[in-house]
Formats: sequence, structure tokens, C-alpha cells
Amino acid sequence: MSRESQAYRFCPRCAARLEQVLVKPGEPLRLVCGSCRFVFYQDPKVAACTVFMVDGGIVLLKRGIEPQFGKWVFPGGFVDRSESVSAAAIRETLEEVNIKVSLISILDVYSFPGNDVVVIVYAADVVGGELKAGDESLEVRAFSPEDVPWGDLAFESTRLALRDYIRRFFPRVRVPR
Repeated sequence: MSRESQAYRFCPRCAARLEQVLVKPGEPLRLVCGSCRFVFYQDPKVAACTVFMVDGGIVLLKRGIEPQFGKWVFPGGFVDRSESVSAAAIRETLEEVNIKVSLISILDVYSFPGNDVVVIVYAADVVGGELKAGDESLEVRAFSPEDVPWGDLAFESTRLALRDYIRRFFPRVRVPR
């Protein structure tokens, strides 16, 4: 169980205590109400992100919030309930770096065992705006594919998606494994 699941102790329906129970063989333990038997499924959070170029460089922002304060990442954030993933990617890009984008295609989907976030990354084109750090960013810069700050990237999904983007759009550029 993740740390987040340990934060939930009471049933949202009847307020009785939740217990970790094996509901079906082969599945992870689930939080189940000891009274009404409600199963509290903990679905992952979905993040929508974009990778794109400005002035010949890949746009990255330096995070001004935790986790990974001060590390580099491409624009993105969590999808709101009832929002499409593509709309969230466009919204988050505008909020974080003041750039309006058009989505080209999904670059890939990244998820990792033990991590409660599924990261969906789009390749995008710029259609407007002026590059500027948003309120959750310390700085925003465009890095040439050769100069990506690999040692200062925020997340494994950031590293993998940038590697995939560069391999797809700049096949002659060597990227770290």
C-alpha cells in the first residue's frame, strides 16, 4: 500500500474503520469497510504534460514547488475531474510557461510500480504566447537537445519522456540511457 492509502482510515459512506483486505487473489490489498463492506478503490492520479520547442530549444521549467523543488521538468500537471487529458495538457502548459500549444501526438504514457501517478506526455507545437515562468516555476528556459540538464531533472518520467522526444525528433542526437 502507498503512503497515501495509509492516510485513509475511515469509510466515506458510514465512517467505520477501513481495513486492508485481499478482495481477489492476484490483486493488491484494498481498503474495505469493516461494517458496510464498501471497497475504497484508490485510483492513480493522472498528469498531462507537453514537450515542445521554442527558438530551437526544448522548453523546461525549474520547479518552484515540492516535490523536487528546484529541479527541471517540462510543463504539466494533474488532470481535473471531468477534464479531458488533452485539455489539461494545454491548460497546464499555459499556466506554467505562458505558451499556448497545439498537441501533435501522445509521446508515451509513463507509470512506475509504487508510484501513484500516471504521466501522459504529448509532443506539441507552439501556437501563441511568450515564454514566461508561471507562479509555480522558478525559471523557464529552452535547452538545445544536446544541452538538456540530465543530472538535474525532476522525475524519472521527465528523463524517459525527454529521451523519447529527442530520439523521435532528433535521431542524430545522443541521449543518456
